[in-house]
Amino acid sequence: MKAIRYGFWAIIGLCLIFVGIANRDFVTLQAMPTAFADFLSISPTIELPLFVVIMLSVGVGLLIGFFWEWVREHRLRSDGRANAREADQLRKEVDELKKAKASTEGDEILALLDAPTR
Repeated sequence: MKAIRYGFWAIIGLCLIFVGIANRDFVTLQAMPTAFADFLSISPTIELPLFVVIMLSVGVGLLIGFFWEWVREHRLRSDGRANAREADQLRKEVDELKKAKASTEGDEILALLDAPTR
């Protein structure tokens, strides 16, 4: 199973290397549209290789997706914590009842004889 996992990650790594080699040209990224930048008299730009832009875009997309899923599952996590607290409370109650019953009953046979009959 480890060989399959390592093979998978090796293929992913090779694909990333090939994407990087094929997209080495520099591109200019602008933070604002040209008309808006001219109106404000500022034009924040940066030049990066295209593969860096691709990898950063994928990384930012993954982070946004992870955060969105984490927020979406908040209700499920809180319900799970509430259920775990209730289960722990019920386990403690059952243990206390078992201890109380064991301390009052010395012997099972005597407990059967002492039980009220109908």
